[in-house]
Amino acid sequence: MWTLEGVVRPYAWGSRTALAALRGKPTPSPHPEAELWFGAHPAAPARFVDGPDGRDDLLSVIDDDPVGQLGPDCTERFDRRLPFLLKILAAEEPLSLQAHPTREQARAGFARENSAGVPIDAPHRNYRDDNHKPELVVALSEFDALAGFRDPAATVDLLRDLQVPELDSYLGLLAGQPDSHGLRALFTTWLTLPDSVLHTVIPAVLDGAIAYLNSGERRFAMELQTVLELGEAYPMDPGVLTVLLLNRLRLQPGDGLFLGAGNLHAYLRGTAVEVMANSDNVLRGGLTPKHVDVPELLAVLDFTPSPLGELAPAVHTVGPERIYTTPAPEFRLSRIELDGTGMHRSSSVSLDAAGPQILTVVSGTVEVRVPGGDPVAVSPGRSLWLGDSDPDVVVRAASSRAVFFRAVVPGA
Repeated sequence: MWTLEGVVRPYAWGSRTALAALRGKPTPSPHPEAELWFGAHPAAPARFVDGPDGRDDLLSVIDDDPVGQLGPDCTERFDRRLPFLLKILAAEEPLSLQAHPTREQARAGFARENSAGVPIDAPHRNYRDDNHKPELVVALSEFDALAGFRDPAATVDLLRDLQVPELDSYLGLLAGQPDSHGLRALFTTWLTLPDSVLHTVIPAVLDGAIAYLNSGERRFAMELQTVLELGEAYPMDPGVLTVLLLNRLRLQPGDGLFLGAGNLHAYLRGTAVEVMANSDNVLRGGLTPKHVDVPELLAVLDFTPSPLGELAPAVHTVGPERIYTTPAPEFRLSRIELDGTGMHRSSSVSLDAAGPQILTVVSGTVEVRVPGGDPVAVSPGRSLWLGDSDPDVVVRAASSRAVFFRAVVPGA
C-alpha cells in the first residue's frame, strides 16, 4: 500500500478555497481548483508520496504489474486498466450542461473520429476514448445540481406559472405530448433556435422568473432562481431555456446522485466526492464556451423522465460503512466515519476486498495498518492505494473524528 497525492485540475469553475483548505494549503489559492484526481487516468495519474522503486505515479505501477495491482479478474474484465476514476470536486460556478454516451456509442464515436483524423486533443473532438462514463457523486457540503428530465406534467405547470406569452407556442409541444417524445421535441426546438428568436424569448423568460419570485410563489422558486443565475452567467445561451426541463436538486452531505448514460445534467455549486468509469467523454449542450455538438448530443440523450427517487443510489450500512450501490460494474463507493474517542461509533474498521481499492480521507486523520507492519497515517486530501496483492488492512481514527471514502471494483 502507498499514499497518493491527488492531481489538481484548475478549471475555471473551481473554488479557490475548498480543495486548498481540505489539503491544508493557504487560501485563497492562486487559481481556481476544480477537481482533485485520484486514479490512473493518462491525463493526470495520481502521484505517490512514497512510491515503490522510484516509480512516481499510479498509472506506471499498474502498467508494470496489472495482475498484482488489479487482480486477475479486474485485469481481464477491464483490459489491464483501473476501471474507475475517483475525484473530489469543488464547484464555485456551474459546470456545462452535459451528458455521457453508452459504451457502444463511445466505441463507435471514438472509431469514427479516429478514422476522420481528428486529433485526440482537438477542442472540437467529442470522444477522447472508447469508454462510457456512468458517475456517482456523494455530497460533502450542500451540493446543487440539475439532473434528468422532470416529469412533463410538472414542467407544463412551471411554464404556465411563468405567464410568458413568448412561451405559448413551445408549451403546446409538451402539453400536447407530455412524455419523452414531447420532451425531445421541445428540447430540440429550444436548442436550435436562431439568435434572433433567443434574443426575444430568453429576456421574456427571465422577466417572468423575476415576476414569479416577487409574487411569493414557492413551488418553482429554486428552479427559477437557477434560471436567473444561469441567464446572467450565460446570456442568450439556449441552455438557459433547456434547464427549465430538468430536475433541480439540492443534496445534503452524505446524499448521493447517480447518473447513467444519456442523463442530461449540470453541477451548479458545492463540494463532493465523485467516482466514475475511467473515461473523459463529454457531450455538451450549453452553458459553456467549449465545443457543443447538438446532433451528437441528441443522439446520446435519454429523454425518459427521471423521478427524483430514481436518481439516488441504493444505500445500505455495514458497521461504520455506508455503501452506495449503482448498476455500474466499474466501481462501488462507500463512506466510512470513525470516532477516535470510541464514545459514539466505531473507532476502527477492517477492510478485506479483492481487487484494487482507493481510500480517500476528507476529514480528520486515519492510520492504516497491515498485520505486523507499522501504521501509515493518511491526512485530509490524500489517499491510500491498496493493490490486489496487498494484505487486508485495519483503518483506525487518529483524530476525534475521521471520515474517508472507499472506492472498489464490485465483484473483483
